[in-house]
Amino acid sequence: MLRTAVVLLAAALLAGCGSSSDPAPRAQPERTPTATATAQPASVERAHCAPDAVNCAAVTGRVVYVEAVDPDGDGDAHYILAGGDVTAPGISIIDVGVDLRPARLPRLGELVSAAGPVYPGSHGQRQIEAVEVHHQRD
Repeated sequence: MLRTAVVLLAAALLAGCGSSSDPAPRAQPERTPTATATAQPASVERAHCAPDAVNCAAVTGRVVYVEAVDPDGDGDAHYILAGGDVTAPGISIIDVGVDLRPARLPRLGELVSAAGPVYPGSHGQRQIEAVEVHHQRD
């Protein structure tokens, strides 16, 4: 399932890279002035590999998929991030063990930063086995 999600995501990203000589017109939403405060850009604490770590990668990116229930039943979660180059160009998969799993898993579009050794996943994909992970919190 994870491999299928990565393939579909990669296909969607590649499909968006083409250009058209006659782009379709887009309807512009009507904007209404408001008196709200300016939103601060989202941020997340950056994860880092230890200086002497081997086979370690650290990535920060936006969540594009969350696997909350792992089929093997060990309680970990998997995130696919648009960021880093661990699994594919611009894509990184993070395996978050039960000891690092937050009470509220990140939502699509939220920032996550993770670091840890890179190992093959159950489908042969390269993924980070997180030893440090930080989640965007509003």
